[in-house]
Amino acid sequence: MLAVGKQRSITWVAGIILLGTLAGCNTQKTPFENYPSVYGQKPAATQQMTNEEAADMQARLSSLGAARKSGSISEAEYQRRMKEMRALAEDHGSDTLKQIAN
Repeated sequence: MLAVGKQRSITWVAGIILLGTLAGCNTQKTPFENYPSVYGQKPAATQQMTNEEAADMQARLSSLGAARKSGSISEAEYQRRMKEMRALAEDHGSDTLKQIAN
C-alpha cells in the first residue's frame, strides 16, 4: 500500500512539472510575420503560358515531326527549326529572369 501511494505522488509531481513546462512554452510567442505564408495563391512573377498557347506549341511540334516523317521538309530544314526551338528553350529562362529583375 505504501509503495502505491509513493508512486501516485511521483506521478502527480511529474504531471505538475510537465504542465508547468508546457505552460512556459506557450508564453513565448514567435512573430509569424517572419515566416512566409504558404496559404492562398500567390501571383506569378511573369505571365504564364495559357492552355491555348500550350496546345498551339504542341500542334507546331507535332506538325514539324509529321512533315519530317512524310518528307515534305528536308532534314536540313527540320534541323534548323529544331535548333531554333532548342535555342528558345535554353534562353527563355535567362531572358525571363532578366525581365523579372527589371
